[in-house]
Amino acid sequence: MLSAAALALLLTVALALARAALGPSVFDRLQAASTIGTCAMLLLALLGFLDERPEFLDLALTYGLLNVIGVIAVLKFFHLGRIANKSHENAEDA
Repeated sequence: MLSAAALALLLTVALALARAALGPSVFDRLQAASTIGTCAMLLLALLGFLDERPEFLDLALTYGLLNVIGVIAVLKFFHLGRIANKSHENAEDA
């Protein structure tokens, strides 16, 4: 049963790679990258469960949090054109 779950995750990664290569917009590619990150997190947790190493779950959760933060940063960059808040520079200009 666990090997079927691993196969399903690998199939999902393959489909997400196809979406990343063929996506019409940057946001489609970003969604595919997020999906690949989520599948990698799940595969890491599954591998830790199979090898009876619970520390892999900590690594998977950390990887998942970094994935979310990275996606938010990229979306903010595409929305605003920058990542850092430049409000302090606007105060100096006034």
